[in-house]
Amino acid sequence: MSDTDGKKPLGLGGGRSGQVKQSFSHGRTKSVVVETKRKRVVVPAKPGVAPAGPGGSPNLGDPSRRPAGITDAEMERRLRALQAAKAREVEDAERRAAEERAREEERERRRAEVEAKEREDREREEALRLKAEEEARRAEEAETRAARKEELKKVDAKPAAPVDQAAAQAAAARAETKGVPVGGPRKTDRERDDRGPDRDNRNSRTTRDDNRRAGKLTLNEALDEGGRQRSLAAMKRKQDKARQKAMGMGHKAEKQVRDVQLPETIVVSELANRMAERAADVVKALMKMGMMVSMNQAIDADTAELIIEEFGHHAVRVTDADVEQAIDSVEDTAENLRSRPPIVTIMGHVDHGKTSLLDAIRKTNVVSGEAGGITQHIGAYQVTTESGAVLTFLDTPGHAAFTSMRARGAQVTDIVVLVVAADDAVMPQTVEAINHAKAAKVPMIVAINKIDKPAANPQKVRTDLLQHEVVVEAMSGEVQDVEVSATTGKGLDSLLEAIALQAEILELKANPERAALGAVIEAKLDVGRGPVATVLVQNGTLRKGDIFVVGEQWGKVRALVNDKGERVDEVGPSVPVEVLGLNGTPEAGDVLNVVETEAQAREIAAYREQAAKDKRAAAGAATTLEQLMAKAKADKSVSELPIVVKADVQGSAEAIVQAMEKIGNDEVRVRVLHYGVGAITESDIGLAEASGSPVIGFNVRANAPARAAANQKGVEIRYYSVIYDLVDDVKKAASGLLSAEIRETFIGYAEIKEVFKVSNVGKVAGCLVTEGVARRSAGVRLLRDNVVIHEGTLKTLKRFKDEVKEVQSGQECGMAFENYDDIRPGDVIEIFEREEVERKLA
Repeated sequence: MSDTDGKKPLGLGGGRSGQVKQSFSHGRTKSVVVETKRKRVVVPAKPGVAPAGPGGSPNLGDPSRRPAGITDAEMERRLRALQAAKAREVEDAERRAAEERAREEERERRRAEVEAKEREDREREEALRLKAEEEARRAEEAETRAARKEELKKVDAKPAAPVDQAAAQAAAARAETKGVPVGGPRKTDRERDDRGPDRDNRNSRTTRDDNRRAGKLTLNEALDEGGRQRSLAAMKRKQDKARQKAMGMGHKAEKQVRDVQLPETIVVSELANRMAERAADVVKALMKMGMMVSMNQAIDADTAELIIEEFGHHAVRVTDADVEQAIDSVEDTAENLRSRPPIVTIMGHVDHGKTSLLDAIRKTNVVSGEAGGITQHIGAYQVTTESGAVLTFLDTPGHAAFTSMRARGAQVTDIVVLVVAADDAVMPQTVEAINHAKAAKVPMIVAINKIDKPAANPQKVRTDLLQHEVVVEAMSGEVQDVEVSATTGKGLDSLLEAIALQAEILELKANPERAALGAVIEAKLDVGRGPVATVLVQNGTLRKGDIFVVGEQWGKVRALVNDKGERVDEVGPSVPVEVLGLNGTPEAGDVLNVVETEAQAREIAAYREQAAKDKRAAAGAATTLEQLMAKAKADKSVSELPIVVKADVQGSAEAIVQAMEKIGNDEVRVRVLHYGVGAITESDIGLAEASGSPVIGFNVRANAPARAAANQKGVEIRYYSVIYDLVDDVKKAASGLLSAEIRETFIGYAEIKEVFKVSNVGKVAGCLVTEGVARRSAGVRLLRDNVVIHEGTLKTLKRFKDEVKEVQSGQECGMAFENYDDIRPGDVIEIFEREEVERKLA
């Protein structure tokens, strides 16, 4: 390449040509500046022969043999890279060969060690087997000799019996046939024993024993008519026993000390099983203690503890409540926590627009499906706002009878939205909702609804809330207040922003990786699906197929249905869902816990059910004689109105029962014999007939057999869909049990002027009516010196000689008392009338 600055075409990569713009030298290195259409490249130039290839001859380094556009430097770099790659391949091949040789040597060494060990084990086992067989053979020979000597002694001691000639001849013939010399067997055996153990019958017996111990069955031995052969399994058992004895394994194992869980009562067989002892030994120990029990009888914990200590184990006392420990108490760490949607509860007075407000947010119409436009159940919904935030809403009823349902809503909530109508201000249930929110210690947002009405006065609402220590932001307080209208949609965006802001401040988090923990919002008995519970998951993830326990019930999740009616496989925290697969209807407010096995769920549910029964029995029982007498006296003086209540959901049934308990006074009360969920059945009719009570159905109906039974037995069934009507009707029925109130009205006074004796009548008082009027049908009292002497009725009332019905004031008359004659002049007669007034419950 020339050093001149003349422009000269130069082939570069990609087949593009360039021109030499400049060449310069720096030390011994010479470079050429080449300018192309795209960029300028500085290429080192080396005069002379191109570098040699791997074979020592010039290769592509020669400009005449390398591809166009490859410079000398690039060519040298590629050659050096190729040489380095080949050198690395050679090194890798040598290293792999060395590793393979090392592995092969290691395998050979291990194989030799294993073979040597197996050979030693075989030799040792063979030696032990031979030794054991020899010892067994010697022991068997000794036993045979001893038994034979004993048999001979018995034969010698036994007197000789008379010999039958025919029998003797037959025996002799048989002996000759078998090669046995004729003669008595006793003498022959004795002579052969005297000759020694190595001859005659002793030789044949020893031969048979040796064949039996040979351990291998051949065709000749199988066809031989000799003695019975031992089986291979028996020989193997004998060899194993001898081997264990030779290796020191025949000694008794050391007893294992166990920790035995001991409940309040335990069956003897179960106790033996937990101690890993024989049940017969445990029964024997109990009999030594003076207890004649069998293995199927139960004993108390103290006795069982003595038995456990006698057998050398440790007793660990447990109670029935320990079954609750199966419920996982997982400690959530900070790295497992994830953000969850807030749970918002809508609370407030009846007909203040709670459901309508939620409908406006959800863009649905739930309130039209409620009876009377009043929410009867807790509704759980999930809403996604336009900003993407997910909110979970609980809509609680506003009626006073549903206090417990509203309280449950406050127990699981994060934020309470208090709905107050701008045209109605603060009402009793508004105050109740405020108290629930304060007791639950949750933040509150005041939503002033119905501001579109002409009579709306939001400022009055804010002022009334001050009386209950609720100071809104407009009054320089901390509680957020938003003016909304469910009808026009005004202020809904501001309400959602306020909820999102409050949720962000709370920093709500949960662990979705743990087992689910939730609360039952509502439960009902569906005709087609069975018991259904509306569960709000508070922590963890509830999956299809999970086994859970909820209150006194348990189940396995058969299906999960969200608030839109869609089936899902799993739900996370703060998500309401309907759970199918329960074995019974749980109580609203019960806690749902996921457990590992079905047995644990059954055990926990059975324990809780028994505990609830014991608690109810203890609450209704009189413990002392004074309490028993007081209860009997109260039962006699109080009239009861028994009823049977069936509702569509558990929460409504509980609310109705609480409302019924509030009805009554010291004279009359309402007694709920039974309440539950689902349709009215024949068993309900039977209970109502036995107790003479009506059956009340709330949003449920009686099935066909129940209706037929009710018509036949004369049981009244009443259906209700609004709790107002139900409570009013029960109050009227209970009021009918009250005794009528008797009121006295004073209608007149008369003074006795003179007393006359009339034949066939008795004493008659000549009176002057001084005040009011005297009536024949009225009651009278005789007053003497303002003291009541007699109270009764009039036998006669006469004006002159005529019997009259009444005498006006200022007129004279004659009066005679029924069955009373002690009247004197100057006495005063008080005349009154009694009136019965029907009483009503407040």
